[in-house]
Amino acid sequence: MSISATLFNAYTGLVAASRTAEVISDNVANAKTPGFGRRSVVLAASSIDGRGTGVRVLKIERTVNAIAQSDRRLAEADLAGSRAKSEMLTRLEKAFGLPGEKGSLSDRVVTLEKALTSAQSRPDSQVRLQNVLYAATDLAGRLNDLSKTVQSERMRADSGIAKQVNLLNKTLTQIEKIDQTIRVQIGSGQNANGLIDQRQVLIDRITGIIPIKTYPRPKGQIALITTGGAILLDGTRAKLGFSAVGVITPDMTVGSGALSGLTLNGRPIPTATGTGPIDGGSLSQLFEIRDKTAVDAGAQLDAVARNLVERFQASGLDSTLSATQAGLFTDGGARFQSANEVGLAQRLAVNHAADPSKGGALWRLRDGLGATSPGNSGNADLITGLLNTLQSLKPSLSGHFTGTSQSFSALVGAVVAETGADRLVADDTQSFARARVEGLKATEADSGVNTDRQMEKLLLVEKAYAANARVVSTANTMLKTLMDL
Repeated sequence: MSISATLFNAYTGLVAASRTAEVISDNVANAKTPGFGRRSVVLAASSIDGRGTGVRVLKIERTVNAIAQSDRRLAEADLAGSRAKSEMLTRLEKAFGLPGEKGSLSDRVVTLEKALTSAQSRPDSQVRLQNVLYAATDLAGRLNDLSKTVQSERMRADSGIAKQVNLLNKTLTQIEKIDQTIRVQIGSGQNANGLIDQRQVLIDRITGIIPIKTYPRPKGQIALITTGGAILLDGTRAKLGFSAVGVITPDMTVGSGALSGLTLNGRPIPTATGTGPIDGGSLSQLFEIRDKTAVDAGAQLDAVARNLVERFQASGLDSTLSATQAGLFTDGGARFQSANEVGLAQRLAVNHAADPSKGGALWRLRDGLGATSPGNSGNADLITGLLNTLQSLKPSLSGHFTGTSQSFSALVGAVVAETGADRLVADDTQSFARARVEGLKATEADSGVNTDRQMEKLLLVEKAYAANARVVSTANTMLKTLMDL
């Protein structure tokens, strides 16, 4: 081998060692950078006409654990969805309050029972009759507030859907632009690893919203397809459409046209079905909250309100009322009709005939809501009847407890307990999803940058660099010796 060939071989070794050291330092510097994929230098022997001409750098390879990354993204979608449901049920359970907790729905029922019991022993007492009115008004007001809370959850979900759809559209646009740039750079032989890192960060930004998988396409491009089969990006991006509303009332649904559904490229797609094209992430869970979970919670409250109203407007309870007049609890002042159950909890009100502030009189709680003049102040028959109807076992005609005969306080307790049980299940689901995400993150990190291993490689690179430098130095000495002859 000639001295010039020796120098050239050593030079290529120095270049390869220098490039490898640069890549290692880049790995160490970005060990904690989101989206960064570990780089490694791919080397190959160089030759001309069968004669070795040193070493050459083929490419800078980006390495990630694609399987762990894909599984982690799907797990993050599960976590985001379960978190949204758990948080909603937690807020709803807090609004109901725990049994025995002051101000809770159960406490308001107990307070009414106590007020009726007290008035039963002294029907002539204006103070005790006033306490009955206060307790009844507080119970109706609590059901009003709970119904409004449920609608607030629906509005929160509706607003959240709009924000997530906007984020999806914006992020898909960015991914589309980066994807096209990656194609151009790889097509022209340039290194696109930095852009691929940026693309991974953008994809991770939306993985909690919709469960997606990535599929490779030529020249470094990818396709983004949901687990339900919807194509979000494949050369060009899809566009999602949604319109939020300002205020949601109990009667508003997607089916009635009052609420917006989701569209993909202008076409409606099903949501919150369990098998839909976007099911599995926080977006589908928000649709489920708005259109199912919260609607169901509202229906349960309406069933409770119906049970309460029908107890007090039952025929024979108050002989001063006709068959068309409302009892102590009313549907916005009117007698309740079963066809108007939707939204009843929000319209529930105490009969104005017993409320002095609304032109009524307290003595009607004792003598009858339809009475035109006070009766015997010592007669507690009606008050006893009101207490008995509240505590008697009556079947529910709607809601989850249809056909079950129980007292009103037991019905309220069952509804509260059901909400708490649903919240516990949602919490368990969230905990499992979180543990799965953390485990997959650890697996994904194992294929990332190990700084100790990188430093070991750097020591080997240093030795290779020193060896090649020694060859250059020796060849230089030989040339000087030959020149001096």
